Amino acid sequence: MTATMKLGQLAEFLGATVSGDPEKIITGLATLQEAGPAQLSFLANPQYRKFLPDSHAGAVLLKAADAEGFQGDALIVPDPYLAYARISHLFDPKPRASAGVHPSAVIAADAQVDAAASVGPFAVVESGARIAAGVTIGAHCFIGARCEIGEGGWLAPRVTLYHDVRIGKRVVIQSGAVLGGEGFGFANEKGVWQKIAQIGGVSIGDDVEIGVNTAVDRGALADTVIGNGVKLDNQIQIAHNVQIGDNTAMAACVGISGSSKIGKNCMLAGGVGLVGHIEICDGVFITGMTMVTHSITEPGAYSSGTAMQPAAEWRKSAARLRQLDDMARRLKQVEKHVEAVTQGGKASSDG
Repeated sequence: MTATMKLGQLAEFLGATVSGDPEKIITGLATLQEAGPAQLSFLANPQYRKFLPDSHAGAVLLKAADAEGFQGDALIVPDPYLAYARISHLFDPKPRASAGVHPSAVIAADAQVDAAASVGPFAVVESGARIAAGVTIGAHCFIGARCEIGEGGWLAPRVTLYHDVRIGKRVVIQSGAVLGGEGFGFANEKGVWQKIAQIGGVSIGDDVEIGVNTAVDRGALADTVIGNGVKLDNQIQIAHNVQIGDNTAMAACVGISGSSKIGKNCMLAGGVGLVGHIEICDGVFITGMTMVTHSITEPGAYSSGTAMQPAAEWRKSAARLRQLDDMARRLKQVEKHVEAVTQGGKASSDG
């Protein structure tokens, strides 16, 4: 069902100022290039300003400076992208589950499922689990023994929670995510790997989002801990005993090795990798494909690796990289020779 709201209603929701007709009907959201006369768009990135004059959008979310001279209807806000994020939920067509347990779901006799929760078809809730009010458990989800899911949580179909996973309030977990799987722990005995039992759990804070096919391993002894407000993209690996501070965000394909600790308000771009047993302080930004091999103690941006370049140039650079060790030795010999000549010349002068 398509949402329909007046521009003035949207302004009231956002605390925005209307520039134009507050009675204009808005039925959806779209980009500046694609929006039609009944859709709301936004200008957040300056590089898209060139599309504003010719946009057919019914109204646009704009900063005050961008609204000067704009002839169409607009909502004036301090941060158009944040305003778009808030308003997007009003037009989200995602189906909303009704409270209750589907007849095909399997619920352990001693599991506690609030009457205001929804448990979908073929879901399994095992012994001792507790599901709070407003939680949605999608079809084919598995909720292991003694798991806890706080109020307002939403689990898409085919989410798996192993035993002893504790989840805070308003947590979103996308399809295929696995929380509480056994971490990669083995001891070597004369060339043979002996498995270490992973007896910790997983603790997830409030307002966390976990993406499609992301894995959060259980702790070996203590819990793996994800703080409040953490956002994890798709296909991320969080190993056992990792700790992630509040409001840290990670893009797709990040890999965090065991027992690493990441601070608050950090951002890890796509494909970043961390070795185990290191610490990242608060306020760190790590650019895409960076390999972090030691602890970071100062906030700021960090990178590693080489940026893309034409293949022929890259091959030349790679060849020179292989020569660096030999070049360093030769440079050291030249420095010694120059030093010897300099010292010899000085001795002659002194004599």
